[in-house]
Amino acid sequence: MTQPNEPAPQDPVTPSRRDRLRPLELVGFSAVLGIFAGAVVFLTTRDWVLALIFLGVGFIVSVMMVALVGLGGKPSREDLEARKDLQRPQGDDWH
Repeated sequence: MTQPNEPAPQDPVTPSRRDRLRPLELVGFSAVLGIFAGAVVFLTTRDWVLALIFLGVGFIVSVMMVALVGLGGKPSREDLEARKDLQRPQGDDWH
């Protein structure tokens, strides 16, 4: 029997600062929306517990919506090229 070919070593991928901070920006945006929902409820009802509940629900719903919108976006050219590399078989004798 032949041994399978070892994959070629790849250079480590280092994302840019913008790519690393992107999730933090989205969570921060969701936090702002949650705080806004809590503030609106507090200013109309003057009930802290109800305002905190709406703050939490607003944060969770906005995180889910941001994630779903992000999943629905068109992938970039670099992402498509990376997917092609993953789908290609290793070597000529893959069957």
